[in-house]
Order: sequence, then C-alpha cells, then structure tokens
Amino acid sequence: MKKIGVLGAGTWGMALARMLCISGHDVAVWSALAAEVETFSATRRHPNLPGMVIPDEIVFTKEIAEVCADKDVLLFAVPSVFVRSTAKAAAPHIRDGQVIVDVAKGIEADTLFTMTQIIGDEIKNPTVKLVALSGPTHAEEVAKDLPTTIVSACEDLAAAELVQEVFSNTCMRVYTNEDVLGVELCGAMKNIMALGSGIALGLGYGDNTKAALITRGMAEITRLGSAMGCDSRTFYGLAGIGDLIVTATSVHSRNNRCGMLLGQGIAPEEAVKQVGMVVEGIHALAAAMRLMEKYQVDMPIVRAVNAVVNCGADARSEVMALMTREQRPENE
Repeated sequence: MKKIGVLGAGTWGMALARMLCISGHDVAVWSALAAEVETFSATRRHPNLPGMVIPDEIVFTKEIAEVCADKDVLLFAVPSVFVRSTAKAAAPHIRDGQVIVDVAKGIEADTLFTMTQIIGDEIKNPTVKLVALSGPTHAEEVAKDLPTTIVSACEDLAAAELVQEVFSNTCMRVYTNEDVLGVELCGAMKNIMALGSGIALGLGYGDNTKAALITRGMAEITRLGSAMGCDSRTFYGLAGIGDLIVTATSVHSRNNRCGMLLGQGIAPEEAVKQVGMVVEGIHALAAAMRLMEKYQVDMPIVRAVNAVVNCGADARSEVMALMTREQRPENE
C-alpha cells in the first residue's frame, strides 16, 4: 500500500483517486475550492461522473500542506492553466526524493514548458522525480472500471516503473517510456487536433474527413516532435496515436464537443461555456503556434484551428484551404 496525495478534484483526478483507493492505496484529495471539499465529503459523488461512488476511505482536504505530507506519490490533476500556481503553493511542502505524477496535458504559452517542466521550475528540487502519466484515458470510463491503457513517462526509468506498479490493476495496464518530452507533447497537441475533428463534425462532414484529420494531424505532431528531438516511436504509441484517436472521436471528449460547436458557428467563448469544463486544446493553441515557428515546422491543421478559434475565420473556408493546398508526397 502506498500513501497518495491527489491535487485536484476534477473528473480525471477523482476517477484516478477512486481507482487507486480500490486498489488498496491510502488516498487523500486536495481541492482549492472549499465547497468541493465539503460537497464530495458529504455526498461521495462527483456531478460530472454520474454513477461513480467515491469510497468512504478517501479523505478530502482544502489544506495543500496536508495533502503533500508524508506521501509516497503526489498526483497533480489540476487543469494545465493551474499547474504552475498549484506547484508554487505545494513547493514548500515537497520533501526530497518525492515522486510527482502529472496527468494534466498542455504547454505553457510564454515559456513553452511542458507540465512536468513547470512543476520542476516551481519546486526547484533536483531530487524530485517528475513523471508524466498520459494516454487514451477518459475519466468517464476509468470511473466504470473499463479496460484502459496508459503510459508512465520519465527519464528516470526506476521512477516510471514505480508509477507503473502503483497505477496498474486489472482495469488499468501501464507501460513505461523514457521519452517524457514526446509523451507530453503528444498530450498537448492531440487536443488541438480533436478540436479540428469536432469542427469537421459540426460542419456536417463524415468519417472520411475525421480519419484524414486524425492521420494528417498525427503527421504534424510527429514532425514537430522530431524537430524537438523526441523519439518517433512515441507518436505511434498510446500517448500519441492512441490518445489522439480517443480524443478526436469520443463523445466524452470536451475538445471534440467544443470543436463541434465551433463548426456549427458558435463563438469560442460560448462553446467553452456550453462544454462546461476546461477545453485544453484552446489553451494549447498559443504554444503550438510558437513551437511551429520556433522549429520551422509546417502544421497547417494547427494554423487552421487557430484561425477559427482566435482569428474569427470561417471554418468551412479553412477546410477548403486545407483541401486545395499544393499537392505533395505523403511521406515527405
């Protein structure tokens, strides 16, 4: 049994907290919102995970020092836009050698840091082990104990294997990968491609279009990753094509749903409001545009999605522009 502190009480954090508790671990969950702590403690239910019962053994707290104290593993499960502020608040309470697992997916726009890099930047302790846990893992299905696979990524293979052991059970199969940058890049970029897939759905396009967006979207992500020195095999694994497929096709995907609303002509602010949760793909666009320019990589789908979301471009016109680009070999 391990002592695990979960920072963040959203759907993914709570689905994992429940899974870890059922696996026999001692789990405490922190939320910055006192109302969440009180509601979840009393009802043992999460409004966005209908049917899931929160085990009585899970303890909730609004004190970040308490959730960090004496833990074998700390799980960062806040949205990407709150990772830096959460890491800053947690930093004084992090012990030497602490294993920290991040499940948020994104890249910070001004620094171009991944989530584990942000945590490391705030904690400033070289002994801490930072692990990215990423893959095709919708919280709604993990909460129902449906078979799921995921990747534990860290340059320190021993730390990745520790997380593999802690998170593995009969419903969750965990693989390891030392290419942590590639895994995190996939996690951020696939959300943008899922927005594009949703836009196509909102425009009334079919499965052919969706397949094209997924395939060519992964080609763009792979080009960027190769330019950044990542292992190309990562992009064709669970954190790459696996996560892209599920995010670009599933009814559970908030990025896909938001894109569909955008394709129907709804303004980005209203689309996010209707989704009702953080849409990570929108937050990732600024960083993606900067990375594309920094590494001189052609990413036309990213440019098109950014034009629709941030520049008021007509979605159908952007699709036509993609379809009429200069012809080229597929494997160029």
